Amino acid sequence: MGKLMKKIKYSSYLGRWVYWTIVQMYSFCSSRFRTDQYLIRKKYFNIFGFYPDLEHPKRLTEYLQWLKLNDRKALYTTLVDKYMVRDVIKLLFGEEYLIPLIYQTTKAEDISEENIKEFPCIVKCNHDSGYYQIIRDPKQCDWKALQIDVRAWLSRDYYYGSQEWPYKNIPTKRVVVEQLLVTKEGKIPNDYKLHYINGELQFVYVSYDREGCNDRCTYDENWNKLPFVWIPKASYRNEMNRTDVPRPKSFEQMKQFGQKIASLFDYVRVDFYDVDGRLYFGEITLYHGSGMDVFFPDKYDEIYGAKLIKDVR
Repeated sequence: MGKLMKKIKYSSYLGRWVYWTIVQMYSFCSSRFRTDQYLIRKKYFNIFGFYPDLEHPKRLTEYLQWLKLNDRKALYTTLVDKYMVRDVIKLLFGEEYLIPLIYQTTKAEDISEENIKEFPCIVKCNHDSGYYQIIRDPKQCDWKALQIDVRAWLSRDYYYGSQEWPYKNIPTKRVVVEQLLVTKEGKIPNDYKLHYINGELQFVYVSYDREGCNDRCTYDENWNKLPFVWIPKASYRNEMNRTDVPRPKSFEQMKQFGQKIASLFDYVRVDFYDVDGRLYFGEITLYHGSGMDVFFPDKYDEIYGAKLIKDVR
């Protein structure tokens, strides 16, 4: 089915439209008529092979499901909005830590060579996750196909696919075009994801060399390698966590900024980029992998779950 859908998407502009229509219809029918708890339990079972304990969670992945269902504050909506959160970071730390914004709009047809003048760049939506397009050369970009994709992205509601409540109430869906960060070697920088529990840094998950070996590595607060990864089940490879990633030059600053944000949460992930020693803010994530990513080895799910002390009565 997946191969057929890909053929439909890339067959023509009409095929692209048909593809997104099918995706949206499937998403609507599979999620709009069930409760959040039902959908969370079903997805969790399909991945882990057992249902999550949502009354007395012990695993970190179970706690994240509990938080999705029970910890709901208006501030969270602002923090997951990839456009509005820029104002928060600017206020807390300064505008110089923001990835430069090239363009933003609420209309798919505005995503064109006439309006986007700086390259390389990345096109994404403020209310969504997982969908984006990198443009390095505007002459190589199929702008009409991109507009079809962006129109579909704008019509998506990430909440219904993930049960992550903060996404449900983002007031304005918009397209955000940011400068693509690249190192002096011309590579996309590593993504440093700092995981905090009860305001304390537990580990740093590094997305290393995404366009090269594409490794995933985990370190503690002192940059010592840890023997696990936390990743989508289908993406795991035995050779992961093998790279010796150099400690980023801005690591102490990352920890300082992350700590200030983490003080507000039971669990939070704060992402940063280091571009040749210069720090940039990435995003704030309240539920890593929507709580559906898997620890390899599995025991670390319980180890970090035990650190999240939470009264769930």
